Amino acid sequence: MSQPRAEYPRPQFVRPEWVNLNGDWQFEIDRSDSGLERGLRERELTQRIVVPFAPESELSGIEDVDFMEAVWYRTTVTIPADWAGKEAVLHFQAVDHDATVWVNGVEVVRHRGGFTPFSANLRHVAAPGEEATIVVRARDTHRGPQARGKQSQLYFNHSCLYTRTTGIWQTVWLEAVPTVHLKRPRITPDVAGSSFHLEVPVSANKAGYKIRAILKDADGEVTTAEVRADLDLAPRLTLQVPADRVRLWDTTDPHLYDVHLELIDAEGNIADAADSYAGLRSVSINGKAILINGKHVFQRLVLDQGYWPESLMTAPSEEALVRDIELSLAAGFNGARLHQKVFEERFLYHADRLGYLVWGEFGDWGSGVGHTGDDNQQPTASYVGQWLEAVERDYSHPSIVGWCPLNETHQLLHDRITQLDDVTRAMFLATKAADTSRPVLDASGYSHRVPETDVWDSHNYEQDPAEFAKQMADLVNDKPYGNTGGPEGKPISLAYDGQPYFCSEFGGIWWNEEKAAAGKSGNSADSWGYGQRVANEEEFYTRFAGLVDALLDNELMFGYCYTQLTDVFQEENGVYNFDRSNKLDVPRIKAIQDRKAAYEKD
Repeated sequence: MSQPRAEYPRPQFVRPEWVNLNGDWQFEIDRSDSGLERGLRERELTQRIVVPFAPESELSGIEDVDFMEAVWYRTTVTIPADWAGKEAVLHFQAVDHDATVWVNGVEVVRHRGGFTPFSANLRHVAAPGEEATIVVRARDTHRGPQARGKQSQLYFNHSCLYTRTTGIWQTVWLEAVPTVHLKRPRITPDVAGSSFHLEVPVSANKAGYKIRAILKDADGEVTTAEVRADLDLAPRLTLQVPADRVRLWDTTDPHLYDVHLELIDAEGNIADAADSYAGLRSVSINGKAILINGKHVFQRLVLDQGYWPESLMTAPSEEALVRDIELSLAAGFNGARLHQKVFEERFLYHADRLGYLVWGEFGDWGSGVGHTGDDNQQPTASYVGQWLEAVERDYSHPSIVGWCPLNETHQLLHDRITQLDDVTRAMFLATKAADTSRPVLDASGYSHRVPETDVWDSHNYEQDPAEFAKQMADLVNDKPYGNTGGPEGKPISLAYDGQPYFCSEFGGIWWNEEKAAAGKSGNSADSWGYGQRVANEEEFYTRFAGLVDALLDNELMFGYCYTQLTDVFQEENGVYNFDRSNKLDVPRIKAIQDRKAAYEKD
């Protein structure tokens, strides 16, 4: 069997010396999280698993969907001898949820959070040419507040919640770095100034060291910049693009510049080097408009859950990541909300090169402790840290045009500040502090709890196009549709204050031809969707066109997000089937969306 997911996992900060550790590992399920006491850290494990696929998935070779309080992994690798003089760094792209890693019996790193990468430098435990025995314990309780995304906390899938993901679910790899080395850069495009601003942290500010950055396009070198690396903790450079080499990144021309980085020592030798890329793209706000490169680009987004039948949250292959974007574009969408999950970074790489707009989001579901009420949702402080790791990882991707840390939080507003209020505000302010170049939506749908949020939105699954159009029409009077009503009509959201507005979830048209023919019309364990199922496929197109038209005709709305790209398990409201096969007449769906939106004034 060829190595699964063999491609380089971090395409915006590439070094040539690396080893992919995906493949066959020892594995053992630890149902009660007693493995440390029982000696699982020291002994051989009893099963085998294919990393990076989660044990619940078919491709892992385990396919166990019961609850697992903890799981253990073990493998032994030899650090390449030709890395002599360098240090080996062990990278995990994502492990769900709380991970502890030992190498040669020494604990090297702990990490909380199921969506973001973490690393451990092995310089004190394994040198080039030596063996490294890696042991991983991943804890993933199904009780209590935890950022889970769409993972079901019940044994079975239900409604819009799906099979769980436990443990390693993205690539594990080794990388060689010099003792003094570059860290991941932040690349900020400056369209007004025709330039890129780079922050390039280094592992040490050593006397006499410099950083050089070289910008290239298809015609060769565009410009270069150099700065001392021994004064500032994160040296900054500006790459000024000459007027005749300026080419903006947008949905019709997703142009990417290559960026080559060098760390130069006091003798003028290249101590470290890495390759990246960047897109010259701006996002701005003018009244109710969100502009891309100063233009009214209507965002025809689709809700993308990022699940596959055989591999759950892990894409089964590189080609599968690309195909989802291509399927979306074929149906007339120009972007997506990456929903209840921090997607693999290689998805964003393909979004960058294909001109696909995305909103970076977090898998925040799992904070609930009861029904809608005074204090029913209690996200923890770790939500803020996990989210900042995601923002830091993805900061430089031009395809990301907005951030949204929370989704459908719901809690009564009253005269007491709650934990949800604290965490919502913390996540909003942390995002604004980490990135001043993109708008931030405090929470998608339901409880808008930050009055100065950059964007306001709603989720509306009304299935009657005429009623939907009526509900969405009052934006012109600064009274847009909002998810504001809680129990007994009590408010759960702050009032709208004139921000850019879009309907960020709508449609969800429930259709399965086979089940409709069998006379199934209501929600069931194997079929779930929004509202009344359409009677036939023709009714689907009529309803879809009516809902879409209501939003395309609203000149004040900057976009929409249709639910959803594919069916996911029992949730059968996708444009495509769960296996990505055709479910509908895709060119007809595209034709409905392709007409010019009233918002598109440029």
